[in-house]
Amino acid sequence: MKKIVLFMLLFVGLWVIPGLSHADGGQAKIYLNDKQLGTTGDAKVEIVQGSVMIPIRMVAEELGYAVKWEQKTGTVTIQQNGSSIKMVVNDKNATVDNSSVKLDNAPILRSGTTLVPLRFVGEQFGMKVSWNNTTKTVYLQDESGSGSGSQPPAGSNNPDEGDGGSVTNPSGLTEVSGISFSENRLLIAASGKVTPKVFTMTGPDRIVVDIPNTKFSTTFGQDLNQQGSGKLQVTGYPVVSQIRYSLFSDKPSTVRIVIDLNQASGYNVTQEGTGLLMVDLNTDTTPAPNPSEPGTTPPTTTPPVGGGGKKIIVLDAGHGDHDSGAVGAGGKLEKDLNLSLILKVEQLLKKESGVDVILTRNDDTFVTLTDRAKIANDLGADVFISIHANSAAASASGTETYYYKKQDKALASIIHKHLVSATGFKDRKVKEGSLSVLRNTKMPAALLEIGFLSNKAEEAAMFKEDFQNKVAQGIVDGIKEYLNL
Repeated sequence: MKKIVLFMLLFVGLWVIPGLSHADGGQAKIYLNDKQLGTTGDAKVEIVQGSVMIPIRMVAEELGYAVKWEQKTGTVTIQQNGSSIKMVVNDKNATVDNSSVKLDNAPILRSGTTLVPLRFVGEQFGMKVSWNNTTKTVYLQDESGSGSGSQPPAGSNNPDEGDGGSVTNPSGLTEVSGISFSENRLLIAASGKVTPKVFTMTGPDRIVVDIPNTKFSTTFGQDLNQQGSGKLQVTGYPVVSQIRYSLFSDKPSTVRIVIDLNQASGYNVTQEGTGLLMVDLNTDTTPAPNPSEPGTTPPTTTPPVGGGGKKIIVLDAGHGDHDSGAVGAGGKLEKDLNLSLILKVEQLLKKESGVDVILTRNDDTFVTLTDRAKIANDLGADVFISIHANSAAASASGTETYYYKKQDKALASIIHKHLVSATGFKDRKVKEGSLSVLRNTKMPAALLEIGFLSNKAEEAAMFKEDFQNKVAQGIVDGIKEYLNL
């Protein structure tokens, strides 16, 4: 990541893409590595006063950055790898990591969608950005290793050096970036392999997970209160009342996560892949006391996720917490719809034998796009399903499903067939889209756009219980057909 001094130099007249000054009001194409972006939804990329402007939805879902939108103040906050950009609609004053920066072009509103300057955002997070004036095309090079990494064609210019996906952690600490609880399992996502100390305590009963040499990631830190702690409320699991987490110690820096229990419970601890820690409470065995550590008990052994040949299904409710997603015509939030539908799909799938279901989030918490894909990859999931709702012009309508990899298309097509039948909305077809969770998952994956929250009629329908039950059943029917359950 460049130093702030270099940022300031770049911003003084240099970040506007060369050759755009005579193209105002037109549209541009964008490629990340060799894949075109901006093909999802109705929000369009525009060239405004010499700058390529992109919808914040694209920033979140296609570039994979964490985006927070504050509607009252018109403020957009974009975060990635510990760095933060804050911009305000129609204001040329921006903030980069607490330093003030002057923009050539401020964010703007277009049909209820906020557009932000692409080069400004991309370069601050280490993207190489180049422009082909003949084809009016922007080429982004993500040097983190995702995608093909092919070079832009001849005629592009003004490349910028940078690391598109990783930033050196000067503290040398592993970062805890996600905590979720589903299927009676606690999932902890970290930036690397960890060595946890897990034990039980009584009075009251609880399971304690201490992870030395770790800290909370900057993005996850938004879920902490002023005291540096937070919690997940858990419902539907009789043994567990809540999950608490905090930075327990600074010598060494240790993240502590506590599972508060309503009664004593056995557990099993496993690491899936690199940096995904799982504490599984699906056991009938209550561990015996450990005489070497009064008040504590050792872990027990339970079958792993996917044991016995079970298919692993990872369900992803888009957005969460400070990232509300789209805001509907009547003020409804996308994150709430996504979570409600995911929980209904989970309950239906739990009735099926031969499957293990994992949720990336089961309440109003935030999980980064990277961690959503990581959870599925580290578990070796068989399918990954992400649920979203669309937003564009008030007249936009319909259901669409996205895939990215060749192996995704069959899954997307089968689920879309059932989904369109369930929603009764206009069929907007199955489309290829370079979305972060589709690019970065290794298994067949599909992203479902149920309908348009910006459409008053569809917004009203999508928040009705009967509609959600029907859609959830349609999604399950599609999953079952694909997996031959």
